[in-house]
Amino acid sequence: MSALLPEEIAELEAHLGRAEVFEDGGKQYVYLPEFQLPHGCSPERVDVLLCPTERDGYPSRLFFAEKVECSKPLNWNASRVRIASRNWWAFSWKLKQPPGRLLQIVAAHLSGFAK
Repeated sequence: MSALLPEEIAELEAHLGRAEVFEDGGKQYVYLPEFQLPHGCSPERVDVLLCPTERDGYPSRLFFAEKVECSKPLNWNASRVRIASRNWWAFSWKLKQPPGRLLQIVAAHLSGFAK
C-alpha cells in the first residue's frame, strides 16, 4: 500500500480543515471531522471518512458518521460499517474515472449530492 502524500493531506487541510490519516484493516483512511456538507443537506456538518483506494467494489469510498438527508434521494447501500471503532454509512456512488488527488476524490464523491 502506498502512503498518502503529505502535500495532498496539506491541500485537504487548506480547503476542508483538519485531516487525519490512519490505517484500519489494511486500508488507509482520511478522517475529516465536522465536514461542511453542500447547501440543503441535513445535518450541515458531519464527520467524514475517505478511503481513497478500492473498497467494497468501488474505486474509492466516502463514509459519513450518519445518513445525510438532501434534496436528491441517495442509495445508502453501506450502513453501520465498522471502521476505527465507529459505525459509518456510505451511499452508492461509483466514480467512472477516479481523479488522482485526494481533494478531487472528495469533490467527485460530493457530486453525488447534486440535484
